[in-house]
Amino acid sequence: MDMSTICTDFQAECEALAMILDGLDAVGWDTPTPAPGWLVRDQMSHLGWTDRSALMALTEPERFTAEILQQPRQTRAAQQHATGRAYSGEALLAWWRTGREALLAALRLRDPKDRIPWFGPSMSALSCATARLMETWAHGQDIVDALQVHRPATERLRHIAHLGVLTRAFSYRTRGEEPPAAEIRVELQSPAGDLWTWGARDTEHSICGPALDFCLVVTQRRHPADTALQLRGALATAWMERAQAFAGPPGAGRQPRQFS
Repeated sequence: MDMSTICTDFQAECEALAMILDGLDAVGWDTPTPAPGWLVRDQMSHLGWTDRSALMALTEPERFTAEILQQPRQTRAAQQHATGRAYSGEALLAWWRTGREALLAALRLRDPKDRIPWFGPSMSALSCATARLMETWAHGQDIVDALQVHRPATERLRHIAHLGVLTRAFSYRTRGEEPPAAEIRVELQSPAGDLWTWGARDTEHSICGPALDFCLVVTQRRHPADTALQLRGALATAWMERAQAFAGPPGAGRQPRQFS
């Protein structure tokens, strides 16, 4: 994967979300989402704030470390919500677009292997772009669920699925647990009907099913029980119960049958 490809896909994911929000009225912007206490506008202010944090980490890493990483998590969350609730919906969308465009411009100039400080372990520039695509899609899912609109799955899910596989060990460590050493086979059907695979064929633990469902689980937007994923082996079940593709402390996830 190269920076041009991931940035193009990140941009496309942002544009798909913007199409849902363009022309949304005040009631729509103030619609509660599945994340407790978060309105649609709060989801967008979080994305805009985090995009700007990523831009600072790329261009001013020392300032990011001193100003952003030192802030208590609750302080950051309060700032994000305050930003979103100070703007009209139209102004908030424009503010988000401005930050996203600046971040994309900075990402396109970086080598994929450049190290970037972040919340938790540092990551490569390529991983930074992938993470921003993932977060845009995941928070977009909260918005889609809140507004009850349809968003077609795309082949861009491969980035999120790959990140979900790569963060298996992190999903345990962020909970203070040691990740199992045994390999897990992952076989996912892409929206276009292709088969995406990770891991050895001969393992006794496997996850099979739609790529969309896997991405919904690893971003904690669906409980595994509410998907068509087929889990074989205790380690596959244990992983999906902990799966977390995003940085930070353990997320609360979603309750079973919340979206039935």
